[in-house]
Amino acid sequence: MRGHVAKKGNRYYAVVYEGTDPKTGRSRYRWHAGGSTRKEAEKVLANLVKRVHDGDYRAPDRITLGDYLQDRWIPMKRAQIKHSTWDQYRRNVLIHVAPRIGHISLQKLTPEDLDGFYAQLMVDGKRNGAGGGLAPRTVKIIHNMLHKALADAARKGTVLRNVADLADPPKPRALAPKEMRIWTPAQLRQFLDEIAHHRLHPAFYLAANTGMRRGEVLGLKWEDVDLERARLSVRHQIVNVDYEVIVDDLKTTTSRRTIDLDPRTVSVLQAWRKSQLEERMLCGLRPGDDGIVFAKPDGAPTHPDLFSQIFERHVAKSTLPRIRLHDLRHTHASILQVSTVASGASFDRVEYRAAI
Repeated sequence: MRGHVAKKGNRYYAVVYEGTDPKTGRSRYRWHAGGSTRKEAEKVLANLVKRVHDGDYRAPDRITLGDYLQDRWIPMKRAQIKHSTWDQYRRNVLIHVAPRIGHISLQKLTPEDLDGFYAQLMVDGKRNGAGGGLAPRTVKIIHNMLHKALADAARKGTVLRNVADLADPPKPRALAPKEMRIWTPAQLRQFLDEIAHHRLHPAFYLAANTGMRRGEVLGLKWEDVDLERARLSVRHQIVNVDYEVIVDDLKTTTSRRTIDLDPRTVSVLQAWRKSQLEERMLCGLRPGDDGIVFAKPDGAPTHPDLFSQIFERHVAKSTLPRIRLHDLRHTHASILQVSTVASGASFDRVEYRAAI
């Protein structure tokens, strides 16, 4: 045995023998937080002793939770996860974790610290000036992030255990499903007619006729469009990371897909391609076949928020029922389903085109 359990105050510690100090000749011991009960401390000690015997033991780092997250974990995760997920992690650490519990030593962090942190967020976690607490679902997302970070620290031996395993985050309340709002074929036709004068009409047309998501439409590249074969490949998307627009690859095989195009959509894209080449020449840019399909005249990506704002402002001034831009996707699916049921066959984009 190379250690023992000791109690200091109301906390238990696993004390591990680390050998003899070469300068003083005295025995060196390292105290590790073991929890609020002797049984917990004994488990920690057993794990430490095993690591010592296996040669995997390392002295704990003197680092705070905030420094570990901001200086080690967040930078390390940047290349491993989607940009949008990484940005959410970074913001949650910067806005919520670091100001409240970032000063706590990583080695001394307890489940009770996390429980108290979650309770605070539920009371006054908002930082938009209005005050108030965060929703349980949002707090649970922050807990999941901390759980991943501490699991990585435990796996690498930076900490002895993942204290988030013992924490009690709030349970998100079941949300009632949002009422789906869609347009009829006639209403969708009205919208496309009304927006026809706008420069980004082809982008709205493609979204309405393919069911592509906003980020997928704006992230589409000409290299993924085959107008001769009347099809396109969905492989990229636009994401907004820290106010910066980034073209990112789609991560899942279900998101990456090929879509057949009807003749009218091909015609719209052909006309848009011609118009875009003229824009590029006026801006002094090389008229090549690369780049983003629905880029700005200078070739820069279109911001997704701007795309949504154009849609919302138009609908607000129109006689059309108010729906979200994302509801164009639901409208597309609904019209396809109706066309399929009416024809008694698998969906046909020609029939869809006729419906609107």
